[in-house]
Amino acid sequence: MPEQPFVEMKNIHKGFFGNQVLKDVHFEIKPGEVHALMGENGAGKSTLIKILTGIYARDEGVVKVKGNEVHYSNPKEAENDGIAVIHQELNIIPHLTVAQNMFLGKELKVGKTGFLREREMKKQTKDSLQQLGIDIDPDMEAGELSVGKQQMIEIARALSSNAELIIMDEPTAALTNREITSLFKVIKQLREQGVSIVYISHRMEEIFEICDRITILRDGEYVGTKLISETNFEEVVKMMVGRELGERFPDRNVMPGEIKLEVKGLAREGWFDNISFQVREGEILGVAGLMGAGRTEIMEAVFGARKRSKGDIYLDGKRLSVKHPADAIREGIGFITEDRKQEGLVLPFRIQENMSMANFKAISNLGFISNHKEIEMVDRLIEKLSVKTTGRNQSVKSLSGGNQQKVVVGKWLGIDPKVLILDEPTRGVDIGAKKEIYQIMNELTENGVAIIMVSSELPEILGMSDRIAVVREGELVTILNRNEADQEKIMQAATGGM
Repeated sequence: MPEQPFVEMKNIHKGFFGNQVLKDVHFEIKPGEVHALMGENGAGKSTLIKILTGIYARDEGVVKVKGNEVHYSNPKEAENDGIAVIHQELNIIPHLTVAQNMFLGKELKVGKTGFLREREMKKQTKDSLQQLGIDIDPDMEAGELSVGKQQMIEIARALSSNAELIIMDEPTAALTNREITSLFKVIKQLREQGVSIVYISHRMEEIFEICDRITILRDGEYVGTKLISETNFEEVVKMMVGRELGERFPDRNVMPGEIKLEVKGLAREGWFDNISFQVREGEILGVAGLMGAGRTEIMEAVFGARKRSKGDIYLDGKRLSVKHPADAIREGIGFITEDRKQEGLVLPFRIQENMSMANFKAISNLGFISNHKEIEMVDRLIEKLSVKTTGRNQSVKSLSGGNQQKVVVGKWLGIDPKVLILDEPTRGVDIGAKKEIYQIMNELTENGVAIIMVSSELPEILGMSDRIAVVREGELVTILNRNEADQEKIMQAATGGM
């Protein structure tokens, strides 16, 4: 007799305001399996998970948990049935301590007195985090931690609920390699204990390393389910995008020109010291290093978003006075930040406002915004970047992650940048949109733009960079040419082996 699935979803349909988001989707999860759920941004993965966990009601179809049909009206009901979710968007409350975040809504109390068993909560918090290989003070304010450590708190909180099914949505997006290794070790332990995992990620290497089966959605429809052992990268990509994607990274044929940006002796006490590098016209300089090494902080200092204690920045040989991002933008330097939702976009605003907000000069006459110029620029950028949208008036928060990232790119293309800094440009972006972003980068360099790309994904660094700068503990330890670099050399430099 075949094993009963822990979760069974059949013939699921869901629409919003006449737009059909899911059409006849099937998904099942067996006890003790790690099941990947994949698809391009906008394929319907998040909607399917929200139906499973009671955030949305399905229009049609059947959802069974442990053999019983369910109609959850909220996530708490799903949690009571043993289903926990680690969301891509962090639910950490920054001013609360680590322990308070861990036990939020399920505090341990002394009988019916209302007094909290604080010592016990701190001990359990420490134990849960140590299970993931992390040592964090439970009394520390969560907002003081890195995004990666905040993510580990979310993971520990889900693990501590003794769930039978844990849904992980892009769990490694902000984690270091060491943290990812610890997480995978825990996932394997959970699988052995019979816990099921739904693993949502755009990182193909992780899917093939950790998952047993994979289900693929495309444009809100079920494409198929495969055993990981019986498929490969090329087949999964074709199922996701409906076509052959070709090479993962486009060819780079640009010959870098004159020095465009030069940084000399940049320092900020306690963060980084003596950072010097050059980027040439038409070049992509990749910046690699472990999380917390100082990569983002260095780039923020170049852009004027973080103060520096010393150092000089030159553009086309001219020394710049960059004390604020407005100074950098005026000189033609753009910065696509690591956190698009918090720093790159105003989510409730329309595409139009988001794309034009850095481009006042280009869309104004005598200090007043020209509606005609703004519409013309935004429509041109939407078309150029192939943003999947109903039009410039659509709110950015309703777009998929990949299309949100394209809006951020569009915001900076509008200033006709001389230098563009990209911090984790494809984080949370599906494989098809990734390639489109890489092609945009190539087009920019063909037009003479100098690009600095910070990335935690070594295949991306190796696939797109002309040279690779490696940062370790606030120091730039080496710059490798593309033809001499490989993953081993980069990791040796990043961890102190070189």
